[in-house]
Amino acid sequence: MATLSADTRRRALDRLTSGDPLDLLVIGGGVTGAGVALDAATRGLRVALVEKDDLAAGTSRWSSKLVHGGLRYLARGDLRIARESAVERHHLMTAIAPHLIAPLRQIIPDRGGRQTSIIRLGLRAGDVLRRNAGTPDSLLPPPTRVSALETLARFPAVSPHGLRGGISTADGQLVDDARLVVALARTAAGYGASVCTRVRAERVDGRGASLTDQLTGESFDVGARMVVNATGVWSGGIDDALAVHPSRGTHLVVDAARLGFPDAALMTPLGTSVSRFVFVIPAQLGRVYVGLTDVAAPGPIPDVPMPDESEIDFLLDAVNPALARPLDRSDIIGTFAGLRPLVDTRGGGRDSEALADVSRQHHVGVRGDGLVNVLGGKLTTYRRMAQDAVDAALATTDLTAGDCVTTTTPLVGALRSPREQGLPASLVQRFGGEAPAVVDAAVLPGPLDPIVPGIDVTRAEMEFAITHEGALDADDILHRRTRIGLVRVDADAARPEIEAIIGELLG
Repeated sequence: MATLSADTRRRALDRLTSGDPLDLLVIGGGVTGAGVALDAATRGLRVALVEKDDLAAGTSRWSSKLVHGGLRYLARGDLRIARESAVERHHLMTAIAPHLIAPLRQIIPDRGGRQTSIIRLGLRAGDVLRRNAGTPDSLLPPPTRVSALETLARFPAVSPHGLRGGISTADGQLVDDARLVVALARTAAGYGASVCTRVRAERVDGRGASLTDQLTGESFDVGARMVVNATGVWSGGIDDALAVHPSRGTHLVVDAARLGFPDAALMTPLGTSVSRFVFVIPAQLGRVYVGLTDVAAPGPIPDVPMPDESEIDFLLDAVNPALARPLDRSDIIGTFAGLRPLVDTRGGGRDSEALADVSRQHHVGVRGDGLVNVLGGKLTTYRRMAQDAVDAALATTDLTAGDCVTTTTPLVGALRSPREQGLPASLVQRFGGEAPAVVDAAVLPGPLDPIVPGIDVTRAEMEFAITHEGALDADDILHRRTRIGLVRVDADAARPEIEAIIGELLG
């Protein structure tokens, strides 16, 4: 079993300080960095990944939790990104992480008009990409028209006024983006990669870096034949020649009961747009996410971005015309915001309009000293970004490696287990075929008891986060191994129990 823990971290640091050079050093523990580490490790390379905080501490945990087929990019005429998105979605849902991604029904209310007709045509074009990627109808059904009654049954809070029915389509939904990152890192470790969180990289070049263990303060130099900078919006701190223009995307968190416990997502167009939507997405733990925005975020980059008040107003104003009973601020139980690492290779401006035109295409560049920078793109296409980054790094050396195999490499938990039967459905959603192992590994009493009443996360998951998933403290568990922390009142309720478990396991 691929394991990350405080012990495996110490052993990985011992390997780094041994003086033996690495084939590849990856800096950054988000989805791209973890993807690079897995790609390189499965090619037989000696790999280490270092992250200054925790896995998925940055942008990777703040997404909409959707694995998109690229409809928006198709509508803007960016066929290459749309096609790439559909292909990568196929790999994720059929081979890489089918246990973490489920089909999500999405409904666009039909109240008549030219806008709805154009959107329907766009959905059909997107479905062509889905078929070309090889994703079967049984996994992602083609778009279809549904009645007003079915629209209301799927999303009870939608306004019936003028409702003629709906357009139903489907996309992929991650149970949790942070769990995808952890699964990638653990799978990479299973193939031999050294994964070290709480390790800061400085003085980085194409042949190594100075590293500091932030838990002990010890610093040391590490040599590598290749180095990949996968630090996203923080990439400019590694290579100040990069022109990174962060764009902030904000979501609201609402209790699912407030919207009638929808079992489909609501997509409502922004104004007269046929390519930009506000999504209202049912999620785990009895929550619904409303998002998202796309605004410029100049200035210093915070560890935890915060939404602007105007973004909250924008989302409420955008979604309320579609609802029978409008949301207000009292309905918001949490918010989260992430910074997209957009790269302007044309030297454009920093205003919101310019940022909207910056391509979501990922950027892989090699600095003169061999340092490989990879950033931009989107969560759905992380695997392709990782493949391109490793290919670019290999081109800077005479090192030989195997072919990329990540399109068919399953992550931990992807292979189903007959022992999943009888376990809580939420546990299986988050761990797939590993769910029985989560329970088997528990040593404390009441492994299937909720961590606190009303929160559908078990005590066994808390233990597993520490013993197998590299969590080092309560914040790692609240905010990244689970998403309890998205709602502060839930985090406050669960923290004492989590800290008690940590104390029992780690002394």
